[in-house]
Amino acid sequence: MKLIFRGHDFRYAVEQSLLAFFPDQRPVYDGEDSDAAIVTLSAGRLLHTAATTLTVGGRTAQGISRIEIPAGTDPYEQERLKQRIVKLSFFKAARSITGVTPAWGALTGIRPAKLAAGLLEEGKSEAETDRILRNTYFVSPARRKLCIQCAQAGLEAKKELLPEEISLYVGIPFCPTRCAYCSFVSNSVEKSFHWVEPYLTALSAEIDRAAAMVRDLGLRVKSFYMGGGTPTTLPADQLDRLLGQLGEAFDLSGMVESTVEAGRPDTITREKLDALRRNGVTRVSVNPQSMEDHVLAAIGRRHSGDEIRRAVALVQEAGFPHVNMDLIAGLPEDTPAGFRRTLDEVIGFGTDNITVHTLSLKKGSRITLEGTRIPTVEEVAEMLDYADPALRNAGFGPYYLYRQKYMSGSFENVGWCRPGGTGWYNIYIMEELHSILSLGAGGSTKMVDPVHNRIERVFNLKYPQEYVQRPEKIAANQEAFRAFYSNQNPMAHV
Repeated sequence: MKLIFRGHDFRYAVEQSLLAFFPDQRPVYDGEDSDAAIVTLSAGRLLHTAATTLTVGGRTAQGISRIEIPAGTDPYEQERLKQRIVKLSFFKAARSITGVTPAWGALTGIRPAKLAAGLLEEGKSEAETDRILRNTYFVSPARRKLCIQCAQAGLEAKKELLPEEISLYVGIPFCPTRCAYCSFVSNSVEKSFHWVEPYLTALSAEIDRAAAMVRDLGLRVKSFYMGGGTPTTLPADQLDRLLGQLGEAFDLSGMVESTVEAGRPDTITREKLDALRRNGVTRVSVNPQSMEDHVLAAIGRRHSGDEIRRAVALVQEAGFPHVNMDLIAGLPEDTPAGFRRTLDEVIGFGTDNITVHTLSLKKGSRITLEGTRIPTVEEVAEMLDYADPALRNAGFGPYYLYRQKYMSGSFENVGWCRPGGTGWYNIYIMEELHSILSLGAGGSTKMVDPVHNRIERVFNLKYPQEYVQRPEKIAANQEAFRAFYSNQNPMAHV
């Protein structure tokens, strides 16, 4: 669909609105397309007006939304309000043509719970917040409930945070093989084994420098997360060495949790789990994505459901306090019945944390590149509609959620936990409650000033080879972090 903007450049918001209504369409900015949206923003003496003229399949509809922006409104809030009416104008036009209201209504952002949390912090009741989500953004009842519950979990987490607390992320960008849906920067060890040891050497140097900086700034690590990739691709001795260095370099005594992704069951051994336990890891993620063997084959996992079952048994025998398992709704060759079987079996494992993702069709994934057939939006909706009550009936509640671009049906990813099983790092990063210091390739450091609602980011180098070869970029990122806390220290304003 050709997108034409006049008076604004709210590209991301309009693109997300487009994908919510027309999942098979992609935005076009050059050339011609018979399907088109002209999205205009204009300012009058009192009101700002957004208007969308939408043509799809020979049918045309218009949507209009207006808002008054009082004098003295700060620039950030002005932009937020303008963006809202732009999205609403597109929403109204698209709903007129399709007769469909997406589950998330006119909401397009990555973090819908942040909106609900802001309303609750303003003093609005749960009922008032629900009413705004319904009447202003047209969010469905089930998603309103999810949104408010996750917002409440975030606000509870926020109460416990101190200004000097941060979280620490370490990236291990290696996997046994690359899954068909994956767009993360992860390298198959089959092709990049020779980079593993040089990568760990460079990471070791970064850890020591980062730990010294954290001490100098008077910061404390609240939670730790090692992701990737698949960290347990590393052998037990390398895991032991890496985690041991982290424990010696940083003061981790005040942490609420220490998490390591052991996502691929074909990387889990008793020796590796012993190394994790020996180094204080309290949460392990085992990510089957599906228990259906034909689905696992379709996504290139190279392991079976039986291997998942053996891995879960090993993890449970090792005695970790918390275990998470990830599933994906909408995988190639999956069906609603297959997804139900998977979820029911995973619930039966007795772990205290289950994350239900929706397939996101990222540009760099093999699914997208090869045009692999995937379940319809209606089938994905059926999967998610089963997951919510099934998890609640099993004693789980939602505690964080986020959305992604190109997500099937424009749905969501939701973290569910049993009482006491909250994954705190997930809340901290998704609700942007405090800074995340990211070490290694493929991640990003997020610096948060919660007092002044200021967020800055620096992005790590993506690939192991460039990470190894460009230590100056690592140093520059750490300098940016130091400058943020030295010159704009949120603690100085508390």
